[in-house]
Amino acid sequence: MPSPAITSLMAEISALSRSHVVGRVKSIQGDLVTIIGLSHAAGLGDMIELTPSNGSPIRAEVLRLTHEEITVLPDGMPEGLSIGDRAVLKGAPTIAPDDSWLGRVIDPFGAALDGRPLFRGPSNRALRAAPPAATRRRGLGSRVETGLTVFNTMLPIVRGQRVGLFAGSGVGKSTLLANLARGLQADVAVIALVGERGREVREFVDRTLGPEGMARSVVIAATSDQSAIVRRRAAWSAMAVAEYFRDQGKQVLFLTDSVTRFAEAHREIALAGGEEPSLRGFPPSTSQMIMSLAERAGPGSGTMGDITAIFSVLVAGSDMDEPVADILRGVLDGHVVLDRQIAERGRFPAIDLLRSVSRSLPDAASGDENALITGARRLLGAYERVEVMIQAGLYTAGSDPEIDAAIKVWPLLDAFLAQEEAEDTAASFANLAQCLAAAEPKNRL
Repeated sequence: MPSPAITSLMAEISALSRSHVVGRVKSIQGDLVTIIGLSHAAGLGDMIELTPSNGSPIRAEVLRLTHEEITVLPDGMPEGLSIGDRAVLKGAPTIAPDDSWLGRVIDPFGAALDGRPLFRGPSNRALRAAPPAATRRRGLGSRVETGLTVFNTMLPIVRGQRVGLFAGSGVGKSTLLANLARGLQADVAVIALVGERGREVREFVDRTLGPEGMARSVVIAATSDQSAIVRRRAAWSAMAVAEYFRDQGKQVLFLTDSVTRFAEAHREIALAGGEEPSLRGFPPSTSQMIMSLAERAGPGSGTMGDITAIFSVLVAGSDMDEPVADILRGVLDGHVVLDRQIAERGRFPAIDLLRSVSRSLPDAASGDENALITGARRLLGAYERVEVMIQAGLYTAGSDPEIDAAIKVWPLLDAFLAQEEAEDTAASFANLAQCLAAAEPKNRL
């Protein structure tokens, strides 16, 4: 049996082409480059390699096609590019994942970012593949352990579920994602860091995710200084890698941080290609772009595994109705909202339970467990309704038995939601039952 190095070398050799279709640069207008000689061979979205007379090759993506010319958007400023320079058609964008990618940090083009050699997989995968046929996909699977108390109880996650994580900046979103990457039951975790600050990629890998999380993870990273082409491609490449492991029958955890920056990168490209803005500046194709990415996750079919996905969304000012959040929420199986006020008082994860929901319920829990969840939500809701009155000293004890019980149990439930490490689901529900037992007898479950 050939060694991984020999297999990778054979894959590299097989990917070589003996001939290329070559065109020439006709004009350069701002960030867009017009090329002649490739209209008969190029397709929308194909990759082009521009070769300046003096300088390194520049990647570009085809945005527009006519009978005589194509328009491409380079990966970065086309500095040094001149009229008549070569433009080589590279074809549709693909990536070739391999089992040896586990524990590695990779760019959206399949090149190593950690300074070590990276083996190429035996076959290329399309970046924008179709999801499994809707009529052959399985339903959501069984509940999985997450390592986090709130997700083991109030917001359960099941195999193949797609969950949105909605948060503003600086409220613990990345830490929560890393905790899920380490603790959620799965064979493989694939993490897409889209538009992250450069220093945060290293910090996320070394400190937040840690050696334990990296051991079963593949990280696809595109930093904020890179072009919109690279940032958008990061999410697609990560999903293609997740599909590679899913097709082997493995249970895959897919994490994206964040869909908002993916949508913003698409907006830059679409507007450069001539699409008209709408949806607060986002072009109409944004909806289809986000939904097609989300739909590729979820349960598999036949012998496939499942892709359990967590999509993070940056919501400015906790606006859950902004375009990206509104589009994504409609295709998910649940959403988790992080609240800045909760984070500011020091409770992490800063999950606003009353605004969060898991659509795996009630099927993901037993009758007794659902009763505990309902009771906890009811008491938290009762406390929230009168919280301002309580803080102002306007509420009189004994006015409402349910509110009295909520006031008594609220500190216990708040501490319960702050538990970041759980033994297992049964132990988590036992702790929840103990919290609720502190309420008035009529509220005991």
